[in-house]
Amino acid sequence: MANVKIDNVIKRYGAVQVMHGVDVDIEHGEFVVLVGPSGCGKSTLLRMLAGLEEISGGTISIGDKVVNGVSPKDRDIAMVFQSYALYPHKTVGENMGFPLKMAKRPKAEIDEKVGRAAEILDLAHLLDRFPKQLSGGQRQRVAMGRAIVRDPQVFLFDEPLSNLDAKLRVTMRVEIKELHQRLQTTIVYVTHDQIEAMTMADKIVVMRDGRVEQIGAPLDLYDNPGNVFVAGFIGSPSMNFVHGTIVSEGGVKGFRSDDGLMLPLPETTATEGQAVTYGIRPEHIGVGEGGIPVNVVVVEPTGSETQIFARAGKDLIDAIVKDRIAARPGAEIGFVIDPANVHLFDRATEKRI
Repeated sequence: MANVKIDNVIKRYGAVQVMHGVDVDIEHGEFVVLVGPSGCGKSTLLRMLAGLEEISGGTISIGDKVVNGVSPKDRDIAMVFQSYALYPHKTVGENMGFPLKMAKRPKAEIDEKVGRAAEILDLAHLLDRFPKQLSGGQRQRVAMGRAIVRDPQVFLFDEPLSNLDAKLRVTMRVEIKELHQRLQTTIVYVTHDQIEAMTMADKIVVMRDGRVEQIGAPLDLYDNPGNVFVAGFIGSPSMNFVHGTIVSEGGVKGFRSDDGLMLPLPETTATEGQAVTYGIRPEHIGVGEGGIPVNVVVVEPTGSETQIFARAGKDLIDAIVKDRIAARPGAEIGFVIDPANVHLFDRATEKRI
């Protein structure tokens, strides 16, 4: 195992700067997920960590060693790609043992390490098959096995599940997390899927436009997003946002949307007249009498819960409730909001208040 330190890392392509002083500290044995929309720089950062992209500024350290000028093969890392990158003419066992064969390790050592990795990944009965005879999930496990046999200090995963169907992605999430718990190795994992990030990570690094927006444990980011971007990116479905202003009536602060909608407000340091963005997660909205009147647009029952899209003035608000709601489109119902679950952001800076 090794800690990883990314210190003020910059990346330029010619005159265009795409990474802007990124700082990330990863502890021994941590499972860290880099997450963000396409083009945010997460895969570029992973490739710089792997040595596949040059660094324009700053330093990357693995353990106590700065690796800026170190070739990928000498960084003691192993990378698992989205495309599996298996040799079609080699068996599962040969694919898994290939890195050790290239390192001219003894055959007995290769067989021992391949056998151990195959047992960990439930591939022992498939060692003589070829990649074309495997399912997508099995191929991904072979790619993981090829990384395991190298016994690296750091595992790097570059969107390894994006080629799999939804059900298999859930299964593979569990397998990768279980693998980490068993090996206790440092993992840096890239994904655009925030559900993967929330369910797998010890620590999440949220990125946008080549910058780190926020770093924290999954539930810390969910409960205390630092700005509008993080609040909208972490959590599924996304947080509802309504723009408006802090008002005072009878000495009591309230929130009035730009459309005139009055919503309950938590205790806040926001001042009267301040322009704010009001955030509430769909799962924190209930349905009941005395709530905010909304007009139903779409009702989506999923069995265990019901998702309701409703319009309050011009704002479309999404709610998720456990009850089975029979309301038809156009019907008026009440959305109940607990002020304790409300998030407020300064409208100009988009930072949390």
